[in-house]
Amino acid sequence: MGRDPSQQSLSQQPTGPPRTPPAGTTSSSTPQSRSNTMDITEFLNATMLRAENKGMASSVLGGSPYASYSLDGLEGSGSTRKDLEDLGPPTEPFHFHVYAHKHNCHITVTKPNRNAIISMSAGNLGFKKAKRGTYDAAYQLTAYVMDKLNQGNWHKIIKSMEVVLRGFGSGREAATKVLLGAEGKMLRSTIVKVSDATRLKFGGTRSPKPRRLG
Repeated sequence: MGRDPSQQSLSQQPTGPPRTPPAGTTSSSTPQSRSNTMDITEFLNATMLRAENKGMASSVLGGSPYASYSLDGLEGSGSTRKDLEDLGPPTEPFHFHVYAHKHNCHITVTKPNRNAIISMSAGNLGFKKAKRGTYDAAYQLTAYVMDKLNQGNWHKIIKSMEVVLRGFGSGREAATKVLLGAEGKMLRSTIVKVSDATRLKFGGTRSPKPRRLG
């Protein structure tokens, strides 16, 4: 009596626990593993796309990779890029220089680019020798300069002005009195800063012997 071929094939199958494939061999991927691989690939592509967009924004802002992050951090505080652009570059004020020493007084008014508008000394008003260093000479000089500025309509152009004082001569106080008086009322409201540029000596060579009279 012959055996059924199907029964013969079943009887030849090995029994026992299933064998694991040896190291170095790979099994065929399942549909779930293929979907996970596609998700990772899409994530990496999206990350690279965002990085490229950031790099393009930084090149437009100035070529630095950190330039795009400097303004983005302010968005949460209510500031926007347009608000920062509206600030514009800082403006430099006009300068009113007063150089008052023992023998003379010099006044120079300059534009923000440091070009002089007017520059005069007490000698230009006719004061001679020792009279150039007096209080009255400095007062008249400052009043004359303020009058010239008003005649040239500079009080309509000057929006901010810095007063720079140098030296401790009598002209220092005289120029201050003019700016605080009636002669300086047209430009007094534009003064935003008063600074002292007097040069101080630290060490160095020995000073000359003081002159003694009598």
